[in-house]
Amino acid sequence: MLLLAFALVAAPLVVAFYNAAVYVEQLAGQSQTAVSQAAQASRGSRLLVEQTTALERVVRQYLILDDEELLKDYARLRANFKANTSELSLQPLDEPQLHELNNTIDKEQGLYEQLLGKPKTAVDKKALVEGYLVLSGLARDVLNTSNALIDREVESMRRTGERAQRILWLQLAATIPLGVLLAAGVTLLIARPIRQLDQAIRRLGAGEFEGDIRVGGPADLKYLGSRLDWLRQRLIELEQQKRLFLRHVSHELKTPLTALREGSELLVEGTAGPLSPGQREIVEILRQKSVQLQQLIEGLLNYHRAQESVGRLDLTAVRFDRVVEQVLDDHRLAVQARGIRADLQLDPVILQADEEKLRAVAANLVSNAIKYSPDAGMISLALRREGAEVVFDVRDAGPGIPPEDRDRIFDWFYQGEDVHHGRVRGSGLGLAIAREFVVAHDGRIEVVSDREGGAHFRVTLAAGSPRPEP
Repeated sequence: MLLLAFALVAAPLVVAFYNAAVYVEQLAGQSQTAVSQAAQASRGSRLLVEQTTALERVVRQYLILDDEELLKDYARLRANFKANTSELSLQPLDEPQLHELNNTIDKEQGLYEQLLGKPKTAVDKKALVEGYLVLSGLARDVLNTSNALIDREVESMRRTGERAQRILWLQLAATIPLGVLLAAGVTLLIARPIRQLDQAIRRLGAGEFEGDIRVGGPADLKYLGSRLDWLRQRLIELEQQKRLFLRHVSHELKTPLTALREGSELLVEGTAGPLSPGQREIVEILRQKSVQLQQLIEGLLNYHRAQESVGRLDLTAVRFDRVVEQVLDDHRLAVQARGIRADLQLDPVILQADEEKLRAVAANLVSNAIKYSPDAGMISLALRREGAEVVFDVRDAGPGIPPEDRDRIFDWFYQGEDVHHGRVRGSGLGLAIAREFVVAHDGRIEVVSDREGGAHFRVTLAAGSPRPEP
């Protein structure tokens, strides 16, 4: 169907080009024929003038010298004259031209008969010479008429060219609007399906798998839509399998890990008896690694819970500034241990939001700022209302976020350069969870370029109630 549509758009242009080629070919053929005929007529007419002049000259010589050899010369010139007039008569001459040519032939015939009679008196000779002067004049008339024929042919070709030009312009004037209309029709035919495909691809890329993918329009685009819907179903299956796998693995690992950690803690406390320095060092390593592994498993569980609950909001009136203060208080030991100072600029703000999810957003951003800040550094937390929006800024004095990581920092399981001071490497889930919860509140989270260095995250939420999910 798309090929048919493109063929319809191209058809008027093809017809116009074909007609233009036909007119140009006709004009070229007519011009070639006209030029050839005009050239032959002009050449024959000039030769006719030369021949009549030569006949006149020979007659004058004969009348003066009375030499029979001159009659032979005249006969030879006359044969050429007759051949030339025969060729001219075969040309497509109009009636006046043919009449003048016949008069010239008849005049020469009459003068030739007089010459054969061998005029004796001066009067007869003078009359014969004057007759050849008239013959030369008739030949010049034929030449002038031939030149007029060339002018007429040129004028005819000019008119033909103008007519072809007018027709081509009319065709072009009709073809362009028709082509535009057809192109607009084809565009309207495929524009909506293309938008549907684009929206479907964007939804899949954003992880929105709910709702069937339906694409209208031509059969080719409908087929692409059906394949995208098949891909959507496969992604749903894979997502479900991934969640099931994570839940199963997390719970299966958590139980033996708990026993391992409790056993290492008992060994550290000396419940099973005193440990040598070497044994204590080994047990300490086991304890630290078990803590690290437990945090990773907790991260997987948090990821699973976030995926399950991201679309469900329990909306209540929340004092966002108090939530931030409570989150900072939860991290007070870590802040004090590393001598980190906190600069708070929190305006009282009340939001209609899910308090637990809002707390998770603030906790992930604050813990991230503490993790990457240097010892004795400073983190800055600012909360304010700007018009119809609430803005929450979190800054740290750490190394900042490399430009190549900014587009992926909120992706699931993405980990940038491990340059923080903590011993436990992050799981790559905290910022991803924060983004999901912010988006669930119809907000946005972004990395802000800051000349002062360090990382700067900004959360922007609507001051009104977010759109509840079904």
